[in-house]
Amino acid sequence: MSRAPLDAAAVRDAVIRPGGLWTSLTVVAETGSTNADLLACPAEGAVLVAESQTAGRGRLGRSWVSPPRAALTFSVLLRPRIPVSRLGWLPLLAGIAVATAVRDVGADLKWPNDVLVGGRKLAGILAERSPAGDVAIGIGINVSMSAAELPPPSPGALPATSLAIEGAAVGREALLIGVLTEFERRYGTVPVDEYRRLCATLGRQVRVELPGDRTLTGVAEDVDDDGRLLIRDEGGQRQTVAAGDIVHLRPATTG
Repeated sequence: MSRAPLDAAAVRDAVIRPGGLWTSLTVVAETGSTNADLLACPAEGAVLVAESQTAGRGRLGRSWVSPPRAALTFSVLLRPRIPVSRLGWLPLLAGIAVATAVRDVGADLKWPNDVLVGGRKLAGILAERSPAGDVAIGIGINVSMSAAELPPPSPGALPATSLAIEGAAVGREALLIGVLTEFERRYGTVPVDEYRRLCATLGRQVRVELPGDRTLTGVAEDVDDDGRLLIRDEGGQRQTVAAGDIVHLRPATTG
């Protein structure tokens, strides 16, 4: 399958402006991890796109693999001036930005920031923080991958999909411009209500795989102002989850 290289100049012209959030955009043919590269050479507002990643990572140490130019894989480097408790909102903002940029395929979010279409994973997001406080947010979106090119799901992970499989003919330049624009528009805000509307986890019976091989089962009721998930457990107590892997079990019974 012929896949054109990303037109970096077109994206720069659209998103880099005086006083804006984004200060540079670089495209490389291949790298291990765009997050690692940006954290090693921090430059606030930098965007790094890789046509191929050899060591792409997702949450919980899962790998992210795609054929060259079949996905949009990039990272952004931020130096947020916000309380540490609010840093958890950055990857959620990225999830909102991606879901909004691909709204035509009916994307929603699985807490905290997996982007889904019909229960299948379209995009993954990983935020990492350096000791100096810089934050790299890595985003991987399956664009033109066919069903045969999608990796089989790892244990506990959702099946994958791509924009091509979902019938969306969107170019990678337009997609990157859309995500960066939507993220910049919300940067520095806490759009709780918007996240609630997009989050398919809320109102569902879920199981949370917690650190230390612990699990929590209950109904996901809400997210708080720090982006944490609020769950009503089987004993009727409300539990606050800041980190964990969510499994959607079934919709909550109402009425």
